[in-house]
Amino acid sequence: MGIFDKLKAAIKGNADAGVENFDNILQKTREEFLLTSSYFYDPSINKLSVYVDIVGKWENSKKIDFAVYCIEKICSNATERWDSPHNRIYEENQLRFAYLKQIFRSKLTIKGSDLKRIIVAIYNGTNKNKFNFQDWSLAFLLNQFSKQQKEHSVDQEAREALTVLKKHLESTASSYFEKEKTKLLEKIEDLLFEKEEGNIRSVLFLGEDDFTPLANSIIEALQDRERFLWYELIAKAQKATGAKPSKKYITEAKAVITDLGTDKFKKTVHELFTTLINLKETVTEHRHNYSGAEYVYIEAMFLSSLNTEALKGLVWMCSLFYDQQTIQTISKLADRCFKKIPQKGPSAPGVGNACLYTLANSKGLDGISQLSRLRLKIKQNNTLKIIENYIQEAAAKHGVTTHEIEDLAVDDFKLKEGEREWNVGDFTAVLHITGVGKSTIVWLKEDGKEQKSVPAVVKYKHATLLKKIKDVQKQVDQATSTQRDRFDRMLRSNREIKLEYFKERYVEHGLLGWVTNNLIFNFIGNDITIQAIRSKDKWITATGDEADIVKYTHVSLWHPAVSSTAQVKLWRDYLIANKVLQPFKQAFREIYLLTEAEINTRTYSNRMASHILKQHQYVTLAKGRNWTARLIGAWDGGDQDTASLLLPEYNLRAEYWVNALNADVAFNETGIWNYVTTDQIRFINTQTNELVDLIDVPTIPFSEALRDVDLFVGVASVGNDPTWQDSGGLPAYRDYWQAYSFGDLSEVAKNRKEILAGLIPRLKIAGVTTIQDKFVVVKGKLRTYKIHIGSTNILMEPNDQYLCIVPDRSKKDNTENIYLPFEGDNGLSVILSKAFLLAADDKITDSTITSQINR
Repeated sequence: MGIFDKLKAAIKGNADAGVENFDNILQKTREEFLLTSSYFYDPSINKLSVYVDIVGKWENSKKIDFAVYCIEKICSNATERWDSPHNRIYEENQLRFAYLKQIFRSKLTIKGSDLKRIIVAIYNGTNKNKFNFQDWSLAFLLNQFSKQQKEHSVDQEAREALTVLKKHLESTASSYFEKEKTKLLEKIEDLLFEKEEGNIRSVLFLGEDDFTPLANSIIEALQDRERFLWYELIAKAQKATGAKPSKKYITEAKAVITDLGTDKFKKTVHELFTTLINLKETVTEHRHNYSGAEYVYIEAMFLSSLNTEALKGLVWMCSLFYDQQTIQTISKLADRCFKKIPQKGPSAPGVGNACLYTLANSKGLDGISQLSRLRLKIKQNNTLKIIENYIQEAAAKHGVTTHEIEDLAVDDFKLKEGEREWNVGDFTAVLHITGVGKSTIVWLKEDGKEQKSVPAVVKYKHATLLKKIKDVQKQVDQATSTQRDRFDRMLRSNREIKLEYFKERYVEHGLLGWVTNNLIFNFIGNDITIQAIRSKDKWITATGDEADIVKYTHVSLWHPAVSSTAQVKLWRDYLIANKVLQPFKQAFREIYLLTEAEINTRTYSNRMASHILKQHQYVTLAKGRNWTARLIGAWDGGDQDTASLLLPEYNLRAEYWVNALNADVAFNETGIWNYVTTDQIRFINTQTNELVDLIDVPTIPFSEALRDVDLFVGVASVGNDPTWQDSGGLPAYRDYWQAYSFGDLSEVAKNRKEILAGLIPRLKIAGVTTIQDKFVVVKGKLRTYKIHIGSTNILMEPNDQYLCIVPDRSKKDNTENIYLPFEGDNGLSVILSKAFLLAADDKITDSTITSQINR
């Protein structure tokens, strides 16, 4: 006789007793439920009076009898056709399932014999009929039973029942419910484990992914006691559910971490996180034939759902710590988890959100600093909202504004005037910030002379300090990029601060002092406002005069849109004459003022309408500039979208309309449109949700919104792609490509033209290079070339033949030593690079270019 038959024979329960009463309970439940709803899918019965006043008050044994009755009755109905939502048997069975869930999840004392009765009844129903293990609320049942076992081993009857259930689950194919099945098996293993003194059950990562073997090898390599405590931590981590941990969860984890030792915990958890940060997703290509056509889709796996929960728990535990290494590691992990996998989305958003929680809830402001950085890097709209909320909560907690909390959170890295020194043995290491996101480390000997490479003795004797110095360098590079982007966006807000705050938080700050050093500020007094820039600890006006800022009370970033043309020209001339490099476009910022046409259209602008954009590139750019935008595709409602930018300082929301370019095969394998066409820009009052007349929109938000949209068009337009026409593109729209590639200049291109006019005469190719209308004209040895200042595309004289040159980003930029008054305009660099190349066209060896020139 097999184990299953023995179990059945051993059971002499009384599930048949009181069946008529139980049937009556079901009938009353159905009648009461129908008074409020006729929808029986996953019904809730916990508030029905039948449950509250009758079933909920039954003693344990009767609840067990009722549970077995529900299981057996459901199974006896399995031969009937009850899967229709309008069938009475379906309705009653759904209520029985609801009772099972409610009874198993409420307080219930379960003996081993009770567990046996329930599991055998479930086994019979599942084995003979079409039911699956996930139908029976087994997780609630086993959780209840587990709570009652505590430190004791289960009795023989329960052990036999659990063994039956384990074998049944292991033989059940359930790819869709693999996570739930694995958790149940893990719970059963825990219950079956003999809890004897000194006997520790191994608990490791369970997910079927590439992370599991790597992580488990780290845990298994630990010493016994440390490994046993990590088993306990992993078991705790695997119970991580919800968006945030409870206080009880963190308290219990802290007790284990304390027992383990904080340093040992950090060492191993950092190793686990670094393993995940460096892990690459596995990508599998699947091909499917249907009706004679082949379809290809990509399946990407990074982290299983089981390991997502476990890592989420470990990340939450790190909210107990606020040291630099932990904060940096959590921030890097967030970066990795929100990195997008093509056709899937963020790699591991559950772990990423846990990272955001931990950064927001760690002691001090270093976590907020990292959130500020992530806000400028992450593109997912819902994630950005989470970050915004955390920053606002931190600001409210400290009684400051969100701008101020971000100022306070910026680390100065002990920099002075963009430098920091370390004494390393007989050498001095000097960190120099050389640009946004760029720095160098110079090694000085005792006599002050420079050593070109890292001294060998430093590598050998001071490896730990050397690693710290390099880590600081990476953080500084990251911080200068983050703060540059933050101040660039700050130009939208026209934020005004007190002079004392400005000096303390910006001028005297080790890092922000460098970032703001070459920016122009308004200094505001009672009767007058001046503009000045810092130069060698002095404040200088556009005319070169020294300014005494002490008599002014407030400071704001200067915006050229609200200055006269003459004032803007003075500042541009000053920057060029003094070779001042601004971290972003300020003096040379594109300005968009209201036109006569826009006054006539009144509530909308068509200035950026009727363009064809590459949709993925456009959406990425929009999100990068803090706009809310989404991909649209070939599905219901997927033919249009409105990108929007919140401008809270003005109670405005800017909107940019786009529509799908619905052409044959103009979408990718996931149904996303490859191209969109652009429409109007308009502004909404966020307090009234009404359209705002453009004439009533303040100058700065109007200019900044249109500047962003011009950027989207200027970068994502198919007219910028030198290969679009030759590679097929969309034949019906080639006229647009031609018109954009060599048409009128946008504001960005006009700005470029002004800079080139002052720059070209100082270059070594000045003798063969001129500006004519919309083009930079270069006279080479073989032909004359016209580089369009907007699209950077090229025509060759005398027949205006198109020359396709695709920039090679792997090669060294031969314009890197040319002075430009700002950072960030890639198009300007491309034009100069092409001009240098074509001026010496007789020396070009690339056959893809020479074949076109000699055609």
